[in-house]
Amino acid sequence: MFKGIYTAIVTPFNEDGSLDIMGLEGLIEFQIENNISGIVPVGTTGESPTLSVEEHIKVVEHTCRTVNRRVKVIAGTGSNNTEEAIELTRLAKASGADATLQVAPYYNKPTQEGIFRHYKKIAEEVDLPQIIYNIPSRTGRNIEIETLARLAVLPNIVAVKEASGSISQIMEVIEKTPDDFAVLSGDDAITLPLMAAGGTGLISVASNLYPGLMVDLVEFGIKGDFEGMRKLNKKLMPMFRMMGIEQNPLPIKAALAIKGHIKEVYRLPLCELRPWNRKILADFLEEFKG
Repeated sequence: MFKGIYTAIVTPFNEDGSLDIMGLEGLIEFQIENNISGIVPVGTTGESPTLSVEEHIKVVEHTCRTVNRRVKVIAGTGSNNTEEAIELTRLAKASGADATLQVAPYYNKPTQEGIFRHYKKIAEEVDLPQIIYNIPSRTGRNIEIETLARLAVLPNIVAVKEASGSISQIMEVIEKTPDDFAVLSGDDAITLPLMAAGGTGLISVASNLYPGLMVDLVEFGIKGDFEGMRKLNKKLMPMFRMMGIEQNPLPIKAALAIKGHIKEVYRLPLCELRPWNRKILADFLEEFKG
């Protein structure tokens, strides 16, 4: 079972917009030094929509090589084209990834039956553990509870990253899926209620910058120490809100740049934070005691 905290790692770029592979290696080492459970490259936070297929696989390959089996690597290989998702998943497996993160098909808005068949086909074609990613605010489609329950019993489908925003839906997913099917938070701010309801961990944005604090938060939940988790969550909530000051991954990349971890470079159509929001973020980071 996938349990613990996994960092949805950013993809750093050089000033000319090319991949900053050395910067990526530094970020990965920072995560491992702080006892993270795993790395999730080329997801939304990794700006996957603006990477070519060649760059996408290069990031996965280099992540696997740098990690060298010290922690898990969950490679983002999702697409709204099932055949493309299968090909990306095959390449991720060949690169040494431990699992794949599959976002729900976006833009073309399939039916629930289409969503089911999409995930089922990927699981049948590539023998690699698959984590479903439900984020309707980005994809335009919610993966409904009944669909997840059908998928959760299939071979190779082992977990869901839940970012539906509905705690009641998440609780029902936990209720209606097998005990060995992991339910991970896809939103830092709902990790406390999700784990209290029986979830097993988090795929985090905030852990890019504060891995130690986020490891502690999830460890409290795993141990069942929800009083300790509540206290730490109260401290972290202002930071979680700050990471939503504009669309992810803009705030986390800006924060990492302000702290000197990476260069502040994006690829269009993503661009830098608006100046007033960047100042608010910089002032907050100056005061926040991480």
